[in-house]
Amino acid sequence: MTIVTMAQNVPGPVAVARLVAGGAAAIKIEPPLGDPLEGFCKPWYDELHAGITVVRIDLKSEDGKRTLTDLLGSASVFVASHRPAALARLGLDATSLGQRFPLLRHLNIVGDTANPETPGHDVTYQAQAGLLADGLPRTLLADLFGAERAHAAVLELLHAGPGGRRVIGLLDSLTSLTAPLRHGLTAPGGLLGGANPAYGVYAASDGLVAVAALEPHFRARLYAALGLADGSPLTDAFKTNTAAAWETWAAERDIPIKTATD
Repeated sequence: MTIVTMAQNVPGPVAVARLVAGGAAAIKIEPPLGDPLEGFCKPWYDELHAGITVVRIDLKSEDGKRTLTDLLGSASVFVASHRPAALARLGLDATSLGQRFPLLRHLNIVGDTANPETPGHDVTYQAQAGLLADGLPRTLLADLFGAERAHAAVLELLHAGPGGRRVIGLLDSLTSLTAPLRHGLTAPGGLLGGANPAYGVYAASDGLVAVAALEPHFRARLYAALGLADGSPLTDAFKTNTAAAWETWAAERDIPIKTATD
């Protein structure tokens, strides 16, 4: 299987890297200035493009169009991450390519399948999904879960036979992630949102510890070991020792407590 990809930044490269790890061959088409991810984080870019042939061409030039045509002629799957109008201007939308390469499978990664022309990035999709608090997220949830969907979509296209088309959205990929919040489980005041003192993050004397004594036997063991009544606040108790000491203490008692690392 040969993949020709124009997908830039994170979701497409992550999905294609997984396919290459599974045995696919991949050729990455980049614009003359390259993929922005290389400038943002070259070590990750290099990791994701290991074993992938990278070709930089100007798709607005006649030479660039001929090069792409030659590559697509022997490809099994074409992967893009562009707004539909941009692909249409280049003649790389599913309909146009289907007329020229009827056996070619077509996957496009967009921000939101309901509004595919609206610009955005991971942080805006997390904001729309209600997953942002008061700062930037620690990871790229929409991008990485979108990559999982893109990887699965390519496998589906291969099983479905030649000529298939798929569009996946980064915002759409967050639907399952927002279920705990939508149902109130992790919302402020929810069982896993602060209402249960045996499930939370606490300040130790030198850092933070994550406490997950959710099941009744873990909760009972935690309170018994601390010498506190069930349901008592735990804030003051955890300030009395270091995070590492609490983790060791918990391991000796089979209680789920871990140091929260930076």
